[in-house]
Amino acid sequence: MRTAPRLHTMLSLEQAVGGAPSLALLQERIRTSQHCLQLVRPLIPPALRQHVKAGPIQDNEWCILVASAAASTKLRQLLPAMQQVLIQNGAQVNAIRIKVQIAAR
Repeated sequence: MRTAPRLHTMLSLEQAVGGAPSLALLQERIRTSQHCLQLVRPLIPPALRQHVKAGPIQDNEWCILVASAAASTKLRQLLPAMQQVLIQNGAQVNAIRIKVQIAAR
C-alpha cells in the first residue's frame, strides 16, 4: 500500500515552538530566567560575570548556574541584593538557588 508523499516544510524554531504549547511554555521560562540574569548582572563583579549563567526557573524559584564553588560562595553573599532587585523589577521570584555546574571535559 502506498502512502501519499509528504511535503517537507522547513519551520523556524519560532514557528515550531508556536505550534507546541509545551515548547512555548519552556521558551517563556527560558526568557524569564535570562531576564532575571540581566536584572542582577550589574550586581555581579565583572570578573565573575563570565562564570554565571541563567538556569531553570520553576515554581517562582530561580536557579543560577556557576562554574566553581568559589563563584558560588561570592554569589551567595549577593543573594539579598539580587532578590531585592528582582522584586523591585516585578520578577515573580521568591527564592534564588545557586548550583555549581561542573564543565564536561
